[in-house]
Amino acid sequence: MKIAMRTGAVASAAALTFVLAACSPTNEQPASSDEPTVAGTESEAPVSLSGNLQGAGASSQESAMDAWRAKFQLANPDVTVGYDPVGSGGGIEQFLSGAVPFAGSDGLLEAAEYEQAVQQCDGDGGAYHLPMYVSPVAVIFNLEGIDSLNLDAATISQIFNGEITSWDDEAIAAQNEGVELPAQSITTAFRSDSSGTSENFTDYLEQASDGAWTHEASKEFPTTDATGQGFDGTSALVDGVKATPGAIGYADASRADTLGTVAIKVGEEYVPFSPEAAANIIAASPLSEEANGANDLAYAIDRTTTDSSAYPLTLVSYHIVCSQYDDETERALVTEFEKYVASEEGQAEAAAAAGSAPLSAELSAQITAILDEIAAG
Repeated sequence: MKIAMRTGAVASAAALTFVLAACSPTNEQPASSDEPTVAGTESEAPVSLSGNLQGAGASSQESAMDAWRAKFQLANPDVTVGYDPVGSGGGIEQFLSGAVPFAGSDGLLEAAEYEQAVQQCDGDGGAYHLPMYVSPVAVIFNLEGIDSLNLDAATISQIFNGEITSWDDEAIAAQNEGVELPAQSITTAFRSDSSGTSENFTDYLEQASDGAWTHEASKEFPTTDATGQGFDGTSALVDGVKATPGAIGYADASRADTLGTVAIKVGEEYVPFSPEAAANIIAASPLSEEANGANDLAYAIDRTTTDSSAYPLTLVSYHIVCSQYDDETERALVTEFEKYVASEEGQAEAAAAAGSAPLSAELSAQITAILDEIAAG
């Protein structure tokens, strides 16, 4: 695959780390004046923006996106920002068709989609992935009186393959000594739409299950005669698990709500999800070999780590943007919004709204430098 590359004077991705400290409103920096700044930092001069900015994509980002949109529009009253949480696949489709100037996605562009982006984006630089939302994916379940279970990747695979069909199966019981498991049928819940969360979940199962998961990672969840029920979008899947005793599914951890959750086996220990553990796995992961040059921050997540401080079932949700836009107004709207999203203030808003792991100051600065290089044709 030949992709036009753009290189910038940005820091090496290998040197990046993620902030582990929890964020709260007291961490946010107050505005230096009543005049709004678009990128959420006091050092930037105010920029006058107006217009309509629309995006589409991953439903995992929905809570964070609502917070980002509200604060950005408050600072820029002449701007309207919309986001359709149609799923990663739907967002990429809209981006590649030119319907929206940016897409949210929990998964990466495939080779053919990179090529489409070269054709769609003005100029020859194609598209970049900018990591904006880092969050664990929770394996959620509905069992009365049980809030947490321990499971390894092989057992989770056998459940979603339809090979383990009852909650009192020995493979589950052996990992949950002292837990009174019911002789209750298991109903699996999966995403029926094209989903980056599905891609992250199946990528984890493929890499970490020692062959128990026989499918490739995919945005389209693989179905068989034994597969349970499909749901369109995160909210529908979570609601489906809540409504079905004995159900198990997967969703962005911020949406787990009151459901039971699984601690997954990492090395010799079982690790529950947390923003800190999600940040640790991202910091240890390299960029994808398919990345479109130094400005394309597409990660290849290490799902097989034995480091019990990390949670390998983690998604990095990206904003996919063009390396060049054909209109200055559109370029300014996209880049200034994305600078706010990547800023300390924007990341604190996402952490408060959705429990995500904030980006480090170094990564935020790198994203800002990339956005500054985006041009209008």
